[in-house]
Amino acid sequence: MGHDETRNGRVTPHNPIADDGDEYKFCSTCAFGAVCVGRGVDKIGLSELHCLVEHVGSYRAGESIFRTGDRFGAIFAVRSGTVKTRLVDMEGRELILGFYLPGELVGLNAIHPEIYPCDAVALDTVEVCRFLFPALATLAMRIPQVQKELFRRLSKDIGDASLRNQESSADERLAGFVLDLSARYAARGFSGQSLHLSMSRSDIANYLGLASETVSRVLRRFQDGGLLEVDGREVTITDAAALRDIAKNLLHR
Repeated sequence: MGHDETRNGRVTPHNPIADDGDEYKFCSTCAFGAVCVGRGVDKIGLSELHCLVEHVGSYRAGESIFRTGDRFGAIFAVRSGTVKTRLVDMEGRELILGFYLPGELVGLNAIHPEIYPCDAVALDTVEVCRFLFPALATLAMRIPQVQKELFRRLSKDIGDASLRNQESSADERLAGFVLDLSARYAARGFSGQSLHLSMSRSDIANYLGLASETVSRVLRRFQDGGLLEVDGREVTITDAAALRDIAKNLLHR
């Protein structure tokens, strides 16, 4: 995993996809692969535990993986592409709740209400793994580390709300957003420096509680200041220390 060469000598980030999984081994970005392997449980072992994991997709941009009010039955792990979760009010206004990258889990917030409380929508071509929740709950009882991983990911979803803290400046929120994406990609073995933003500027603005024009203006300012290189949806971090200094109040919350 790294970078792909393109025409004119330009370098773009490797397109993240866990394409190495099969009926015997886990995908490289599997949300539970490292946990299960560490406990000596492979995919064959999961079958013996009646834990059904299905590859589902592809979903095209704009298609829903689940919708608000659908009955809860499974958690989804993104295998490739990017997923956004959102609420849409009675007047059709959208509120974006989060973005999910390869290896991340979507649908955890449906466990308690037993219905999906939001939409999950593909931002590009998306493939997911579907974990039937009753089987996953059984696995969590057999392997406590799986339960711990579920709790960890739930707490991360709660913590992500700090990026939208209304007391923070636009510069703080956007710097924190870029650094958060960088850390999440790097944690899955992808480039943490060269990022492809599957989400539009308006989606980023919606998520951070900013105007689209503000996001574009701050990105330009970061680029002029040598913190980032921006080419459409391709963003390269050139001064991570400066970004961390801007976002330090958010990062320490």
